[in-house]
Amino acid sequence: MPELDPKVAAIVDSATRDDDSDEDALIAALEDDEELDAFREQRLQQLHAEFDNARRLRANQHGTYVEIKDEKGLMDITTSTKLCVVHFFKPDFNRCRIMDNHLESLAPAHYEARILKINVDNCPFLVTRLKVQVLPCVIAFVDGIGVDRIIGFEGLGRTPENFTTRDLEARLIRANVLSRTKVNKEDERRATQKRNVVAKDEEDYDEWE
Repeated sequence: MPELDPKVAAIVDSATRDDDSDEDALIAALEDDEELDAFREQRLQQLHAEFDNARRLRANQHGTYVEIKDEKGLMDITTSTKLCVVHFFKPDFNRCRIMDNHLESLAPAHYEARILKINVDNCPFLVTRLKVQVLPCVIAFVDGIGVDRIIGFEGLGRTPENFTTRDLEARLIRANVLSRTKVNKEDERRATQKRNVVAKDEEDYDEWE
């Protein structure tokens, strides 16, 4: 993905969490920078382009975490959308609920991708085709092609049992499905609170019939 000026990125990432963001206010915030220099015009162009892109994507449900009810709908989205993250889940699986919390925290900041979930009972064809056998299973798609797969909590954090939203974000950035680090302390706090209230069941890091 093209490099975005860090100051432009910080302003846009903060503002686009709010649907009522005012582009004029963003420009004012950028121009208020004491270090504004010869790159002013380039930064303003980037700001316009990024803000317009964010607004367009958010109008198409980017920046949300929603459940898709049928596999045809999911296939339509993943094949027509450049960047997608899909969580294959069962609602009664504790670890799927934990993954839900982290993805729900990621979605508002990462408007560049569609972040979705689907109950495996509603997509038997995809479960077979994609060989989804262990839950939770999160697959990252770029242009409809799976580029990374997170099985359970493997490869997240220092231990499989204790990972953060930022760990998940970093993994998806490496897969080129998310653009850059955006998770902040408040995102982490909310995800941690939700995770702590989830009952500690033992039933669900297994294959299912």
